[in-house]
Amino acid sequence: MSQTLSIVIPAYNEGRTIHHILNKVKTVQLANDIQKEVIIINDCSKDNTEEAILAYKIANPDLPIAYYKHEVNMGKGAALRTGIEKATGDWVIIQDADLEYDPNEYNILLKPILDGFADVVYGTRFMGGKPHRILFFWHSIGNRWLTTLSNMLTNLNLTDMETCYKLFKREIVQAITLRENRFGFEPEITAKVARVPGIRIYEVGISYYGRTYEEGKKIGWKDGFRAIYCILKYNLFR
Repeated sequence: MSQTLSIVIPAYNEGRTIHHILNKVKTVQLANDIQKEVIIINDCSKDNTEEAILAYKIANPDLPIAYYKHEVNMGKGAALRTGIEKATGDWVIIQDADLEYDPNEYNILLKPILDGFADVVYGTRFMGGKPHRILFFWHSIGNRWLTTLSNMLTNLNLTDMETCYKLFKREIVQAITLRENRFGFEPEITAKVARVPGIRIYEVGISYYGRTYEEGKKIGWKDGFRAIYCILKYNLFR
């Protein structure tokens, strides 16, 4: 019986680049002949994101794409909630619609699960020998500080809590009640996954092709303060 990886892609104003990431998702060959289920959530984009997705879906019928649209902009976390809820695969992975993370590395994240060691795998940008674009010193310091604060309260030893690439067994992530609408998703899911009895969490090194704000990067300093709030809220006040 074939197994399936659900690839959840939140999209907001990504009409210019989303076909590039979908091409990468389409061409990657998953280990053990694992099939792909692509779930795209358009978070009320103001550009041609919807047209680009629908045109791609028509032109590539061999890639299973389920498309959903929020009628009002709700944020990345809300889009991920929708996508996770709709997933039917054996595993669920988060994939940003931009080009910062490489789908060719899905097999790296899958390996600890397929080998029987892991239930959840984080792709860390801060270990291993993969390419890493040099950008934003204070962002990297902020990411490491947030990861450290999160680790102090979850008792995990992650190196990159804020990473996009998080791979879950579907039954685990769908059993977690998520509430954050924006970038608070990362500390919230980490806090709640850490409390699952007997959970086995692994990290693997991944590449990172970061974007500048001119290229479309969206996260800002306000999201950093929200992350601190979420780390405290979901770890100390359950």
